[in-house]
Amino acid sequence: MIREGARMTVTNQLFLAIDSAGFPSRWMDWQEAVTQEVLGKVAYGFGEHEFTFVGGKNRDSGLDSTVTLKSILVLHGVSKLAKRRTTIPLTNSSLFRRDRNMCAYCGSIQTRGLTRDHIVPLSKGGGNHWLNVCACCSDCNVRKGAQSLEDLGWQLLYLPYAPNHQEGLLLENRKILFDQMEFLRSMLPKHSRLAA
Repeated sequence: MIREGARMTVTNQLFLAIDSAGFPSRWMDWQEAVTQEVLGKVAYGFGEHEFTFVGGKNRDSGLDSTVTLKSILVLHGVSKLAKRRTTIPLTNSSLFRRDRNMCAYCGSIQTRGLTRDHIVPLSKGGGNHWLNVCACCSDCNVRKGAQSLEDLGWQLLYLPYAPNHQEGLLLENRKILFDQMEFLRSMLPKHSRLAA
């Protein structure tokens, strides 16, 4: 059972893990967060949200065991994972969030029906990587087909970019709490579309 404030909830809320140098490394589910706390790997937590996890009864005291965690957890040590992870996995959901659900060709905002378009088509040597893909509505994708932008006389409404590690964390989690969002936004480059 999980308690946030005075109300009981069942949550799939993720906790933001920060290393001791202040670098955000990854998202942790509640089970991993509680395990890290019990093992003594959490130096401290901060943020506006606090969650209390209620476990079994203590055999000596007869009281429920509880673990209380903040939404952002600072772990002991420096994260090796975060420093190695320079490439953010390219997924459609991350791509559409990077491009704010906007078709790169006509500018329409879509919540459904977006596709991944390869700016330089794969058949013409384009790669499947962040700098060669954009969100595209299905109408524009059908009209473009395997043609180049030059062939069509089209231009991109915005330039694609490869998200950094912090942007990748924002793109991975759909249920980010405000305090977690503000912490990650403070580390975004100025050109990031996620900064606004």
